[in-house]
Amino acid sequence: MKLFEPFQLGALTLPNRIVRSATYEKMGDEDGFVTEQLIGMYEDLARGGAGLIITGNALVHTTGRSVPQQICIHNDFYIKKLKLLSDAVHALGKTIILQLAHGGRQSFPSLLAGRSPIAPSPVYEPTLKLTPQEMTHEDVWDMIDAFGTAARRAALAGFDGVQIHAAHGYLVNEFLSPHTNRRDDYWGGDEERRFHFLEEIIIAVRKEAGDGFPVMIKLNAEDFISGGLDVYESLRIALRLQNMDITAIEVSGGMYEAGQVTVKPGIQTIEQEAYFRRFSRQFKQSLQVPVMLVGGFKSRALMEEVLQTDDADLISLSRTLIREPDLPNLMHAGKEKADCISCNGCLRFFRIPFTHCVALAKEQKKGSG
Repeated sequence: MKLFEPFQLGALTLPNRIVRSATYEKMGDEDGFVTEQLIGMYEDLARGGAGLIITGNALVHTTGRSVPQQICIHNDFYIKKLKLLSDAVHALGKTIILQLAHGGRQSFPSLLAGRSPIAPSPVYEPTLKLTPQEMTHEDVWDMIDAFGTAARRAALAGFDGVQIHAAHGYLVNEFLSPHTNRRDDYWGGDEERRFHFLEEIIIAVRKEAGDGFPVMIKLNAEDFISGGLDVYESLRIALRLQNMDITAIEVSGGMYEAGQVTVKPGIQTIEQEAYFRRFSRQFKQSLQVPVMLVGGFKSRALMEEVLQTDDADLISLSRTLIREPDLPNLMHAGKEKADCISCNGCLRFFRIPFTHCVALAKEQKKGSG
């Protein structure tokens, strides 16, 4: 099966085509340090057989905290414990990438000591019911520096590369999207200028972490909102990224105000899976850079079909690995479909103590009772 064939991703040799897509864990301590619980979770994923592991969103700047107990990388004093995490995964023979993120206008004021979140433009965010503060020119350069120095720390902490989170309505996506970027300066006003923020971040990352350090991008194919990114502009962004020698592009979509687009609930049939596939097919037809596809995969047969038809190079999984971190090994042994029921209970991060399969916990409690 192509799903379990090795894959060369830049300088990284992966044992199979399954990627653990970046998934928020809520397992950092109150100050954002790596914990034993977090390390244990990633050890389970490494033992479970995913060819590549991408961590949950690591915070690059204190103005971008979008979730509680988020791991942090905005200061050198986080490096030591982050290295414990990368060492633990490497000890099990697996590859781990650190995702770099800033929440932008989707950051909760309650997590920012009551301050307003920042964004490229003061565009009202209806989900959080707030209008963010527009970033100054100096703010933008400070944030570019924050991403660059975070990448340096990731390299020092032993990670095999970084993924820049440029999707789902967070800060980098906000600069790319015409819906959230209403500026008329170097950082916005037309398609080319909206790309400058991400372009300068990549330059800063390479300067700080070294030209050979793998840099991946998570990118919205569409924002699924009126006036937002569409697939045609996203493809042009992807071509620019390819010209900057990006290691891989993970295709996703949506933002908070678009509703349940990014993680669709209630997936029951194989036809409902891989809901961004039509976009990854367009990316594959236009690009040479490797493409990862995320979005509702449960069935081994569909994962294999997507690879065989060259609609993606790698299959990214999130919710299914929350329930079954050993799903890759189980599928390699013959399992046909994941147990995840797409209830999205694992995403209710303000209601649960840490990210876990709520449905499985209920089943286990009922069984023990």
